Amino acid sequence: MRVPAFRRFLLAHLVSATGSAMAPVALAFAVIGQGGGAWSLGIVLTANTVPALVFLLMGGVLADRMSRSRLLFMGNLGAGTAQATLALLVATGAASTFAISVCACVSGVAAAFIAPAAQGIATRLVSREQLQQANALVRVPGNAVKVVGPVVGGFVVSFTGPAWALGWDAATFVVAALLLLGLRLAGPVPSGGGALDDLRTGWAGFRSRNWLWSYTAAGTAVVAAWLAGYQLLGPLVADRGYSGARSWGLVQGAFAAGLLAGTFVCLLWKPRRLMLVCVVASSAIMLPLAALGAGLSLSWVLGAAVVAGIGLDVAIVAWSTVMQQQVPDAELGRLGAFNAVGERVAIPFAYLLVAGASAYWTSRHILLVCAAIILAATVANLCVRDVYRIQRV
Repeated sequence: MRVPAFRRFLLAHLVSATGSAMAPVALAFAVIGQGGGAWSLGIVLTANTVPALVFLLMGGVLADRMSRSRLLFMGNLGAGTAQATLALLVATGAASTFAISVCACVSGVAAAFIAPAAQGIATRLVSREQLQQANALVRVPGNAVKVVGPVVGGFVVSFTGPAWALGWDAATFVVAALLLLGLRLAGPVPSGGGALDDLRTGWAGFRSRNWLWSYTAAGTAVVAAWLAGYQLLGPLVADRGYSGARSWGLVQGAFAAGLLAGTFVCLLWKPRRLMLVCVVASSAIMLPLAALGAGLSLSWVLGAAVVAGIGLDVAIVAWSTVMQQQVPDAELGRLGAFNAVGERVAIPFAYLLVAGASAYWTSRHILLVCAAIILAATVANLCVRDVYRIQRV
């Protein structure tokens, strides 16, 4: 906190989080509001995910070749433009599944350049010994906002419609972009080769680390099952079986409360076997899917969401610290991009598969299947020996 650049980065993250906390609720009910169901929401989410997959590797290469602060500026500005356009379309009644999908596509491209740069920017701001605390501190304000953001977003959507929440998200992206531009961090030392050479070198580094590619392979199943169940089916189950946007906002708020609690766990607890903690803690996200699938009362779903949030945040901080301590800074953008692509490559297929399966199975049955997939992938990842060998520096 004594480093001015770190404080600026923290502030930018906080500002952006105030809008992003409302965005999922607003996006889901923007689709539902124009008559869309599981299929329409699946198309929109797929349109957001596919561009991220296509451009992530490019974003990883650029994160290792140019200023990461400038890359974050451009990504946040692009995301803000997309959200502002979507808010205008929803407000004027011109939103359709196609129009929403186009805006989601632009947001996906922006996210592809934000993620690799954000993964490695902490290494430019603090020492290696402070990385876990820095990663946790970055998540404190964002998670704090997320506790009330989805709840507020649910009420905003219920009483005024999703356009206002989407417009606020757009404004916060723009403000965050300007704050990040002020960091003015120098870019990495060029490798001397071309972009394809950098990509080949990054792939070789990715393959040579068993802990990295095995966690990514397990994440392919875990992330796809989680997002298809939580993002796609969650709002639909809340709309039909609970009280709609308000109850789903409460679930998202409970999940964020768990994320915030997990952040404080990371500030106080410094586990030695970071990879083992990461794998085990991430499996907690199956709990809200199982609770929704089993048709439990809202109070049980909220409790499961809190535990899932704690586990996920512990896993995120542990994983970020492992990457930053075990991977050289000059390769961090590319290896982080390979990891991100691997974890997301199955998401579009999962969205479409779940949307199609909803015509034959109930949403609750599909949610139970998603929870079982997460459990199976976690058990498989625990069989990898390197998971127990990677330790905190």
